[in-house]
Amino acid sequence: MTTAGDIMHRGAQWIPAHETLDRAAQLMRELNVGALPISDENERLCGILTDRDIVVGCVAMGRDPARVTAGEMAQGTPRWIDSGADVGEVLLEMKGHQIRRLPVIEDKRLVGMISEADLARHLTDEQLAAWVESVYATS
Repeated sequence: MTTAGDIMHRGAQWIPAHETLDRAAQLMRELNVGALPISDENERLCGILTDRDIVVGCVAMGRDPARVTAGEMAQGTPRWIDSGADVGEVLLEMKGHQIRRLPVIEDKRLVGMISEADLARHLTDEQLAAWVESVYATS
């Protein structure tokens, strides 16, 4: 059985909710990623921040990224998967919520992220095609 832990990208890092968006953008550049999980004061997942969130939700609105925090941008209920979950559960979670990145949690701590690139490397062509169709399908 292939698990979330088998296909995830290890070394994912949190951005604390109190950190500013300019710091988040710097961390994204350093890590070469387009999204960061947001952690609360107890290092629990409270959202995900994307580079698009910073641009559209802050910069394009005329707000100062040095004054807006990651926590202010967190919206909705963050989705995640346990590292021991079967890859089928990963696909169901991502399909069901039409998400492209999924934090992987083990013992209540972030251990990795699953992205589209991770799926492309580990899924069969049929699994990947079905996932792409379900996530990118228009309603």
